[in-house]
Amino acid sequence: MQPLRKRFGIEADEEAKTYTTSIGFDWRLWPYDIQGSIAHAKMLGKQGIISEKEAELIVTGLTAIRDEIEHGTFELKAELEDIHMNIEARLTEKIGPIGQKLHTARSRNDQVATDMRLFLKDVIEETIGRLKHYQRALLDLAQANKEVIIPGYTHLQPAQPVLLAQHLLAYFEMAQRDIRRFQDCLERADELPLGSGALAGVPYNIDREFLAKELGFSRIAPNPMDAVSDRDFIIEYQAAASITMMHLSRLAEEIVLWSSAEFSFVEVDDAFATSSSIMPQKKNPDVAELARGKTGRVYGHLLGLLTAMKGLPLAYNRDMQEDKEGLFDTVDTLLPTLDVFAGLVRTLRVNAQRARAAAEGGYILATDLADYLVKKGIPFRQAHGIVARLVAYAIEQGKSFKELELKEYQEFSPHFEEDVRSITVEASVQARNPQVERALERARRLVEGEGG
Repeated sequence: MQPLRKRFGIEADEEAKTYTTSIGFDWRLWPYDIQGSIAHAKMLGKQGIISEKEAELIVTGLTAIRDEIEHGTFELKAELEDIHMNIEARLTEKIGPIGQKLHTARSRNDQVATDMRLFLKDVIEETIGRLKHYQRALLDLAQANKEVIIPGYTHLQPAQPVLLAQHLLAYFEMAQRDIRRFQDCLERADELPLGSGALAGVPYNIDREFLAKELGFSRIAPNPMDAVSDRDFIIEYQAAASITMMHLSRLAEEIVLWSSAEFSFVEVDDAFATSSSIMPQKKNPDVAELARGKTGRVYGHLLGLLTAMKGLPLAYNRDMQEDKEGLFDTVDTLLPTLDVFAGLVRTLRVNAQRARAAAEGGYILATDLADYLVKKGIPFRQAHGIVARLVAYAIEQGKSFKELELKEYQEFSPHFEEDVRSITVEASVQARNPQVERALERARRLVEGEGG
């Protein structure tokens, strides 16, 4: 019997082998690789491509390998390049040459694509679960502070008084959109590539419907060339993750601002802050700041994969090995950030008095005064101009609106009457009918999956 020979006459350069190996990161695909291989072996036996007995032996061997990995006794070998070859080599060690039949009617191209989709489907479900946990924290904080008034800002300048609950519910809505994006991503990830072979299908009587059912895919990839070279589902996840991190970063910035001495609207719990190495009075909102920083990291992985894919001809190219490290790091960044933010938000202490006092400053009721004049029959543009001049006068006099005498108001418009005193931050909030209680109920229904 002639010994097995490789395609090339010399061994690969050691540096080249190190450069191309992926076992350092793709090892985490092992549950999905074994899951896919078990389904594939069952299909081969069912279709008579290998015998039923051989299929059973392969499944038994793969199950034993799964136990070895779970118990930490499986030895990963860098020279075997990736997790797929490590598992296949160990299978052959355990059951003999029959293990080499496992790779019949498949390529590493459709095998890897299947593993990645199985991995991502699980990750998306986990991501949605973590988002809901974060949403519940927002709701709990909003519910506990539903009557607290804070200044609302545009351009980071005091604009109009708002309820803190309304402000927090804005972040709930962002998270709800994030959930829908991940749900959309899951719909497109839920497509079976196995059976596509290297790029043009396989010349065996395989049963892809059986594989789809075994592996929990709702449909089969129709075009094998697209199936093995598609990484859109990973790019979509990274895009959705980037948007989610952007939303978390926006809240992080507000927490940094609000917890500063200049604002003092909230206090970050000690468990989510750090002290200074030199200034003992400091309480730094490091968790929020790190989330801002890690947002750029997630953005970078999205751009990296987009760039890797942009010039690739069909079908598979080794560039696609670059799809994994960035995705894994994105997952390992996003999920803990969602968890830590749920804890951070849930433990925030709100300084209602300080927030209420801030809501009365900065001539924040100017728009309400303009609306007051409109209700007296003055066109809005004229009312806007009148109040703008009134604000300039009050600033010049060093007075707040409530410190102005009625006669001072009437110097700018005779339509100002004693009822102008009824314009308060509470009246301003109520006039805009925030219906926070109803909004909280709707949000709670959404997060519990009851619609809304």
